[in-house]
Order: sequence, then C-alpha cells, then structure tokens
Amino acid sequence: MLRGHLHFRQRGVRRAAAVLGGTLLMMSGVAPEAGADDFRSHQWYLDSLRMPEIWKVSKGRGVTVAVLDSGISEVPELRGRVLPGKEVSNAPTGSMRDKDNHGTNMAALIAGTGAGGGIQGIAPEAKILPVKAVTHPPEDSVDGVVSRGIRYAVSRGAKIINISLGAEGEEFYYRKTQKAVNEALAKGSLVFASVGNGGKKGNPVVYPAALPGVVGVSAVDRSLKVASYSGNGEQVALAAPGDDIPWRCPELTGRCNSGGTSQATAIASGSAALIWAKHPNWTNHQVLRVMMQTAGTPDGIVPSRYIGYGNVRPRLPLLEGKGNPGPPDVNPLLAREGATEPNPSVGASPSPSAEAKEKASKSAKPAEAPSGDKAEAKSGSGGDGEGSGLWIGVGAGAATLAAVVGGVLFVRRRGRAL
Repeated sequence: MLRGHLHFRQRGVRRAAAVLGGTLLMMSGVAPEAGADDFRSHQWYLDSLRMPEIWKVSKGRGVTVAVLDSGISEVPELRGRVLPGKEVSNAPTGSMRDKDNHGTNMAALIAGTGAGGGIQGIAPEAKILPVKAVTHPPEDSVDGVVSRGIRYAVSRGAKIINISLGAEGEEFYYRKTQKAVNEALAKGSLVFASVGNGGKKGNPVVYPAALPGVVGVSAVDRSLKVASYSGNGEQVALAAPGDDIPWRCPELTGRCNSGGTSQATAIASGSAALIWAKHPNWTNHQVLRVMMQTAGTPDGIVPSRYIGYGNVRPRLPLLEGKGNPGPPDVNPLLAREGATEPNPSVGASPSPSAEAKEKASKSAKPAEAPSGDKAEAKSGSGGDGEGSGLWIGVGAGAATLAAVVGGVLFVRRRGRAL
C-alpha cells in the first residue's frame, strides 16, 4: 500500500517531481506579476459576484470555516480572523507556519479583510480555523490525516470545512474519511472539496471531493465557462470562479496570478459562510439546498459533469431572497434534488457508487473541456486502507508557456478579459 505527502498546488511554478516509494509527489506554484499594487483591483470575481452589495447584507459574521490545508502564516489581511488551530499528522512539526503558502491563500480568499492592500476575502467577518494536514510518511496515510482533520474541525465548531486538496486512488482507500464526512454532516457541518485540475490530463477521480456527501467544486473562468483543466464527473456539485485569481506569491512576497479548483472551493466556502451568517438558524442541508437552487443552471442535464448544479451566485439568496431552504434534515446533494434526468449509475442508492464513479471517470474525454453552452452557467436574474499516497495539487491550471530553469518549472498563462 502506498503512503505519501500531502502536497499543494499553487500555480505557475512546478517544483521538481520525484518518485519516492512508488508515489509521485508533485508541487506547483504561481506566476508572478509585475508591480506591487493591491490585490483587490485584480480580484475580478468580487465585482462579478456583486460582493460590494452583498457585504451590506452579510460578511460571514458568526461562521467558522475550517481550512484543512498546509497551515496558515501571518499576513495583514488575516489578522484577527484566525483562531488557534492544530496539525493533525502523527508527527506534528510543532508549528502552524505554512511553508507552501497554499493554506494561507485559501484562508485569505475566504476571510481576508484586504488590510494593507492584501487579499479581500468573500466573507471577511468569518473566522478561520487552521487545520494543518501534512502527511509525514511512514507515520501517516492520507485517509488518516484527512479524517482526523475533519473530526477536529467539527469538534471546534466549524460550520464549513474547506478542503482545497485532493488525492487519487480508489474509494475504499478513504473509508475513515467517509466516516468522518458522515459524522460532520450529521453534526451540522458542510464539507467543500476541490475536484482537481486533471481535466486535460486523464481526468482522475479525486478524493475527498468524490466521496458521497462532500460538495465537489469545479472552477470556471471570467466568462463563467468551465476552466479547461478543471476535473469533471459525477463528483462535481457546484462551480465557482477559479481562474486568474490573484494571491500571494511563494514566501508571501508580491502578487501572483493563480488558477485552479483550490481557489474555486475557497470561494464556494466563503459564499456558504455569507448565506449561513444571514440565516443562522438554517441547517447545513438548507444552506446547501439554497446554494444549489440559486446557482447558475447549466444547459442540458442537471447536474452537469462540468459545473454540477451550476456556478455559485450568493447574490440571489442574499440580495433577492431567492431559494427555498426546504426540509432541515434532508441532504439535497445525496437526494439529487433538482436533477433533470435520472442518473442510471445511482440506482436505488442516494449517492453514486464507487463503481459508477470509476466508470464515469473512464468515460470522460480529458483532452479538451467543452467551450460551448453545455459548459457554461447561465448568467440569469478505507477500513484501514491507505490512500494512493498522492496528494495532488488542486490550485494550478493549464500552461501556455513553460520553461525549466535550474530544476524548477516555471509556468505562465495569459490572462483573460471580462
């Protein structure tokens, strides 16, 4: 069985990959941009989502979002927003410092205040609970670390658990994680996870996003079309902006351009925090139901394998009062509420089977994501089994220019205009 590190993609710089004990470890970074101007002016999605208007109604106050990631370092925009956290590996380092800078950026995208010209988060009054989830072979398996992280987050009152990470493998490798997800849902939390950036590279099924009950999130670009690199399949529940997202460069210096389902997941989590803060008496199922109902509906079959029930649109429930919270004790995702066509792979079960997910993954066409309407959101009103060991990064997109310099692969992408 395989063990491995949890690694995190940022975007643009890929550190040298290595095969260790049969496990491929990959990391990538970001594409630096010229200038040291503020982040806010480059966060196009805030205006697209109409955040300035939404913040007059809700800023996420009273909601704790657990960021199960690489730790969180101190940056100006997160001062006063981060709660005491914990590393959940079997061999903790004793420090929550974020060496990869991935978790720091995720936290800022969710709850950054923009202080000091830093990142403006979606829910700037939400609290962040850092849960450092880095494996240390041979002590740790991915399944063990993630399941412990989810349970810790729930025990500390996190309503939302953001997992902008993923690992390949088979569903039975993640039995502990599935049990932890079930417990989190039963105790009233929501779990969001990235579906991965392998849409053009074999489209692997990524966990925990593909586990029943987890809200798998894909990435869309400025035009609200699915990003070409975004993973696709039955595991996709919602989509959110994830392309051309500015964040802090490695070593927390300067502004870099990023893209991936990591970022999309953080934005989806932040959107949930806004809705929950406005409606604190709603259950996790009601918050999710309203998010699904008000998402930008995909053309064709719902849920779409590319954007699920659609692109998140928090303005509809928060500014226009749209969405019916419905029954408090029925999970709308497992019940496939809003689906427009029966899914033959689901059968009598309320959630896809491992066999169905594997079949869906193999039938995907990873060479190119669709560019037409079917990929676009309408703009409108295991036991003790161990994971594959590969924590694949879920924060980087496809590259248009790459060069290897001193053993480091620098990857850049051209930006898109609105």
